[in-house]
Amino acid sequence: MIQTTLFKQFKTALEPKLHSGSGLTVALSGGVDSVVLLHLCKTYLESLNSNQSISVEAIYVNHGLSENAQDWQKFCEQLCLSLNIPFKTKRVNVQPKSRQSLEALARDARYQALDELAEQGNLILLGQHADDQLETFLLRLKRGSGPTGLSAMHDEVRLSSRRQCIRPLLNISREDIEAFARTFSLAHIEDESNQDHKFDRNFLRNQIIPPLKKRFNGFLKSTLRSIELLQQQQALIDEISQADLSHCEDKSDMPATLKLNELKQFSELRQSNVVRAWLSGLGVVMPSKAQMSQILTQSLESREDAQMQVQLSKGAIRRYRDKLYFDTQDATPNNIENIESAILVLNDKATLKREPCGLLRLPFENERVSIRFGLLKSQIKPYKKARSNTLKYWLKELKVPTWQRERIPLVFYNDNLVQVVGHFVSADYISEDSGISWELT
Repeated sequence: MIQTTLFKQFKTALEPKLHSGSGLTVALSGGVDSVVLLHLCKTYLESLNSNQSISVEAIYVNHGLSENAQDWQKFCEQLCLSLNIPFKTKRVNVQPKSRQSLEALARDARYQALDELAEQGNLILLGQHADDQLETFLLRLKRGSGPTGLSAMHDEVRLSSRRQCIRPLLNISREDIEAFARTFSLAHIEDESNQDHKFDRNFLRNQIIPPLKKRFNGFLKSTLRSIELLQQQQALIDEISQADLSHCEDKSDMPATLKLNELKQFSELRQSNVVRAWLSGLGVVMPSKAQMSQILTQSLESREDAQMQVQLSKGAIRRYRDKLYFDTQDATPNNIENIESAILVLNDKATLKREPCGLLRLPFENERVSIRFGLLKSQIKPYKKARSNTLKYWLKELKVPTWQRERIPLVFYNDNLVQVVGHFVSADYISEDSGISWELT
């Protein structure tokens, strides 16, 4: 195997991604691509010098979507046993959801399982190849995707945990992989669902792409070149977008906001890119073309006091004064009475922690500590302010958006408001030497 062109291509793709101490975790399905990938890893391991050390393991994720899944798991386990490669497996439960493809749901569950089971620091190797890339490109083309979507799959992907996954076979055709398997008599399984043309990917793979390849010589290679050019163009766009975002973003807000006066300086195309880059950094699904038009029109052309709200899948984009905010629209957390712990987990999953070295004095023995929300009519005199007023008044003065005010944790000693978390402490409850402070972490 070591003298084959395919192994040399694999090695060239793999080695720049390796770092000291990293092992290899192969996502093993039992199909021809992942089986070949596993054998390539084993061969690479055997080709190393005696002073080089690297480990290889395999993980089979059982989606339970086929009645043969258990047999495939046994096949993968026996294959790893014959190669003396550690084997792990996990069963995941994939439940169909509206507006989400079964393929996407299975992929997300697979990535999560791989991330959980792979050895710490290992590279996760995925078996997608050049024909998978072509299929992905055509599927994105069908959906009317822009450059980001048409860039298809990259040779490296980062999971939400920052775990690195690589695709060392991405420039190798299915034909070459299958020929390699035949040459070395590598047994593999055949997923019967690959012939089910109700799935768009299978329809493209079996009915559309073969005649395109037959009609147009070099069709796969040409498409891969176009995808590479799109990826380069998108990388350039991303650089420009990040520079523009840095000019417009206010990171002092949590989460970061967009300053509209700075955003107005750009052309409409660059404005759209800035908004997308901002939302991407917040982990928000990209808005549609129509939604983007609403965001820009309502934020940049409406009156400053207009009640703007553009609804997205996991929240809404809102405007307050001269900034754009992403509102997750979480429910107001529940009050917590009679607190004795220094760390509190609110029912919206936020953590509130009592820190030393703050301005707020410790409670007296007869003072009950509680965390409450939404009491905007409560009176308080902030430290270094000349007079008392309602919490609503002070939050308006601080330019806190109206929808955020109900969710700010308020610290009470008995029925007296003593701290507005993240903003100020009551002047009547100050300790200059041994105080505390409640902080969201």
